[in-house]
Amino acid sequence: MWPTVAVLLAALLLWVFAQWRREISVHRAETRRVTKECAAAEARHHAAINSVRAEQQTLFNSMAEGVLILDAAGKVRLSNEAFNRFFELETSITGRSLMEAMRSHEIQELYERTLVEGQVQEFELNPTHLHEQLLQVNSAVVLDSNNRLQGMILIFHDLTRLKQLENTRREFVANVSHELRTPLSLIKGFVETLIDGAKDDPEVATKFLRTIEKHADRLTFLIEDLLTLSHLEFGKSLMNLQEVELRPIAARVAEDLASRADERSVTLDNRIAAEIRVLADPARLQQVLFNLVHNAIKYGRKEGAVILDARLLDEGLAEVSVQDDGPGVPAEAQDRIFERFYRVDKARSREQGGTGLGLAIVKHIVQSHGGECWVRSEPGKGAEFFFTLRME
Repeated sequence: MWPTVAVLLAALLLWVFAQWRREISVHRAETRRVTKECAAAEARHHAAINSVRAEQQTLFNSMAEGVLILDAAGKVRLSNEAFNRFFELETSITGRSLMEAMRSHEIQELYERTLVEGQVQEFELNPTHLHEQLLQVNSAVVLDSNNRLQGMILIFHDLTRLKQLENTRREFVANVSHELRTPLSLIKGFVETLIDGAKDDPEVATKFLRTIEKHADRLTFLIEDLLTLSHLEFGKSLMNLQEVELRPIAARVAEDLASRADERSVTLDNRIAAEIRVLADPARLQQVLFNLVHNAIKYGRKEGAVILDARLLDEGLAEVSVQDDGPGVPAEAQDRIFERFYRVDKARSREQGGTGLGLAIVKHIVQSHGGECWVRSEPGKGAEFFFTLRME
C-alpha cells in the first residue's frame, strides 16, 4: 500500500510541478508580450513626438521671420534658420546667454527693455553692420498663470527689401520730377518771352519755337519711355517670340541710325554672322539694338567706330555685343549703368537729350527674353555692352 501511495504522491508532485512550470512559462510569455507591446507603444509614442517635433521644426524653419526663444534665465532655448541667417550664425547657440550668443549690445538692450515694459514694438537694428540690412524686432515676455516669468520671444522681420523699394521709389519720383521740370521750365520761359514781344521778330520767334519743339519732343520721349518701362516691369508687354535672324535686324538698326552716325563721322560695322538665329520678339530686339547703338554713337569717339557682333555659347545661347571706342564707363558706374535715370555724365547726357531710361529698357527687354545684360569697359578704351538670347 505504501509504495502505491508513494507512487501517487510522486505523480501528484510531478503534476503540480508541471502545472507550476506551465504557469510560469505562460506568465513569462505574457510578461514578454506585455513588455514587447509596451516597448512598441513607447516607440510609437516617441516616433509620434519626434514626428510632431520635426513638423514643428520644419514649420519653424520655413518662416520668413527670424524667431528667438529665451528661457526665464535669458538663455537661448530655440532659434530658427531665418534668425541664424540674419545674424550669420553657423553653430548652435542653444543654452547660451543672450550676450554670449549674439555679442550685440543692441539686442541685450532690447532684452532688458522688454523685461521692464513687457513687450516692445518696432525696434530696428542692423544685425551684422557689414551689409545694408535692416531688421524690425517685436519682443514680448512669456508668463505663466501666476504671472511668473517663463521666458521671452523675439520676432525679427527683414525690412531690407522694403527699405530698398522705398528708396528706389523716392529716387524715381525725384528723378522724374527733375526730368519733367527742366524742359517745362524752359518751354515756359520761352513762351513768356514770346508773349512779351519776341514773337514780333520772325527770326527770334522761329528760333524760340524750335527750342520749344525740341523740349516738347524731349517730354514726349520721356513719357513714352516711362510707359514702355512700366509695361515691361509689370509684365504687361507680351513678347511675340519667334526664331529670327540676328544680322538683318542689326542691319535695319544701322540703317535707321546712319544719319546720326554721319553727323559724328562714326562708322557702323555689322559683324554679326548670317547664320546666327535667336528666339526673340523682332520689334523688341530691334529696340534693344537701337538703344545700344544709339548710345554708342552718342558717347563714342567722333570719327570713331561702333561694332556689332555676336557669338554662340555652349549653353544654347547667343551673346550679342555693341562696342564703341569712347572714354568708357568707370568701374564704379558699371554696376549701376542699367538703373533708371542713372547717368555717368549727367551734364553731357542731358545736353544730348537722353531720357536716362534707355539702358533700363534694354535690361528689362532682355530679362523678359530670359537673358541677361552687362557692360565691360576700361577707362579710355571704350565700352562694350553685352546681352544674351536663347537660340531655341
